[in-house]
Amino acid sequence: MTKVLVRPEMAGFKPYSPGLSIDEIKKRYGLSRVIKMASNENPLGTSPVVQERLKNMSPMAFRYAQAGSPVLTEKLAAHLGVSATRVVAGNGSDEIIDLLLRVVARPGVDNVVAFKPCFSIYDVQSRLCGVEFRQARLNADFSFPFDQLVSLTDENTALVFVTNPDNPTGHACPAADLVALASRLPARTLLVVDEAYIDFAEPLDVFSMLPHLDAIPNLVVLRTFSKMYGLAGLRLGYGVMPEWLADLLLRVKLPFSVNILAEQAGLAALDDDIFVAQTLRVVSEGRRLLERELSALGCKVWPSQANFLMFEPPMDAHALFEALLALGVIIRPLGSYDMPEKLRVSIGNEEENLEFLTKTAEVLRGHDRHS
Repeated sequence: MTKVLVRPEMAGFKPYSPGLSIDEIKKRYGLSRVIKMASNENPLGTSPVVQERLKNMSPMAFRYAQAGSPVLTEKLAAHLGVSATRVVAGNGSDEIIDLLLRVVARPGVDNVVAFKPCFSIYDVQSRLCGVEFRQARLNADFSFPFDQLVSLTDENTALVFVTNPDNPTGHACPAADLVALASRLPARTLLVVDEAYIDFAEPLDVFSMLPHLDAIPNLVVLRTFSKMYGLAGLRLGYGVMPEWLADLLLRVKLPFSVNILAEQAGLAALDDDIFVAQTLRVVSEGRRLLERELSALGCKVWPSQANFLMFEPPMDAHALFEALLALGVIIRPLGSYDMPEKLRVSIGNEEENLEFLTKTAEVLRGHDRHS
């Protein structure tokens, strides 16, 4: 049999490691109930309005979607107050990240710059495209070291990624800081601001870069339907960018990457203001509750503008993570972010938040008795 040749650097790639599934933990520990607070999903689930739309549209699943998602693009543009020629919808914002790299970055010549830690897709897709990936480590308080970031750029820097609010830290900087950053980058460099969690930042207008699109010609803003709108399983995201760049992405984008049900779900989600308001309330109240109670349990908790909290427990973090799994609570260990002493918990609904706190307190008390 002929051996197929592959690029040698592929040996260094590792598959993306998602959070553990509920069914996986039920089976492992023989549990009938498990709550998942690991993947920053919407604590209210999927909007009833979206569920009804999906039910009504399911007979159309045999049809191809319209290439380029023009109906969704027009509605998103009206919702955001931008021209539709600046919006590109994708199979999650991951697809937009991949397309940006393929269209803008020259293999073997260009580089991409981001903070460390960061969303792993920035790194993986850059290297897959044959582009050097450079990182500036976050400050000790997890704020953004912009001077260090800029120092890593040069005339061959194709893109600079900044996630705001950041994951897994929850830190967010004012948009004014990113406006200043854009002016310091090389002329050809795109500043890509990933606003996956921006809907949870308070106040929104202080943090969002959307109002600055016209003033910054090298700005791309990424958004997703996975968090606020509860559509993580349908994979729907988008980018807002200069018209010339949107045109290039649409020329090479796979024609049906946004499936017909995902597009309909997105259209319905944009109409459901009640669900959005309820999500904001539940996340805001839950975030305050978890921050207060985790601190009372002796954990160090970092301020967050997202729908999760990063914290450091007064015991081995991985041991707490494993103990919670056995009790039916899934949160996120941060070893993959090079922070093994810390954990991340997504904001759940009221019942989930209280169950997480009760079981965390139980584990910590047990640890204290045996210390």
